[in-house]
Amino acid sequence: MQPRNMSMSGVVDLAAVKAASEAALQAEQARRARAAAPSSAQGVPLIVDVDESTFEAEVIQRSAEAPVVVDFWAEWCGPCKQLSPVLEKLANEYAGRFVLAKIDVDANQMLAQQFGIQGIPAVMAVVAGQLVPLFQGAVPEAQVRQYLDQLIQLAQDRFGLTGVTPGEPGEGGAAPAEQAPPRDPALEAAYDAMEAGDWGGAVQAFRNVLSDQPAHAEAKAGLAQAELLRRVADLEDAGAVRAAAAERPNDPDAQIAVADLDLVGGHVEDAFDRLVQTVARTAGEDRDKARLHLLELFEVVGPDDPRVTKARTALARVLF
Repeated sequence: MQPRNMSMSGVVDLAAVKAASEAALQAEQARRARAAAPSSAQGVPLIVDVDESTFEAEVIQRSAEAPVVVDFWAEWCGPCKQLSPVLEKLANEYAGRFVLAKIDVDANQMLAQQFGIQGIPAVMAVVAGQLVPLFQGAVPEAQVRQYLDQLIQLAQDRFGLTGVTPGEPGEGGAAPAEQAPPRDPALEAAYDAMEAGDWGGAVQAFRNVLSDQPAHAEAKAGLAQAELLRRVADLEDAGAVRAAAAERPNDPDAQIAVADLDLVGGHVEDAFDRLVQTVARTAGEDRDKARLHLLELFEVVGPDDPRVTKARTALARVLF
């Protein structure tokens, strides 16, 4: 399993960093609301049919509690009819450690397009608002278990997610999952600042977390994202920024500003390619500035994202 380390947020535009920021906030808000709910509240279904109108509530918000495994299928798809019963069986067996969301691609073509689905069955996951590609095709049950075990471990290690309480006694099987531990107050402050659009406050709050826990993956990703959004918010005229970059192709500052705009707009590969080409055209301090900024943008998107892997290879070619 190759996680796509994106700071989840756009309910549909999972490629857009700014939208992803909003989705992460939605997931965090949902987590807070459920944490404040009475302990007697009923559990949730372990298997749900999802469409475009329910995607935010059933996938994005639910992913604040447990990994949501998304099964893209269609009635006419033979392999889907082999895989779906396996996923449903495991959803019940795993007893709330993940939730299974089923999306009919014929009835929800926009969602399929936004996830980049090119063939079915295709299975992805959303964890605390972040997209995690899993596998495609009707793979054997033993292999599905391996993917699920890795996903659940990722959710626990990075986000402290321990699962949901099954909604129906017959569906859950095992005892209700334990509640996730309280979040770091400094991390809560960072999300509060992000929600308010206070990018400077968010940057400082994420830094506070990292000062005590330098390896905190969520805080590192949040800091990179908040710094990016703060830089873009400070740009007064996007058109002028792009014009300046066109006039000064060897100016790293001009190219960096446009790369930031591209990334926030969801044009990830354009942003990466611009800085790779800037590294290729420049030398000395200018080259190093472009290279280091590109590495910062890799942190925003996530080191395991295929686009980052591709850009790292391109960067290596121009450097060596």
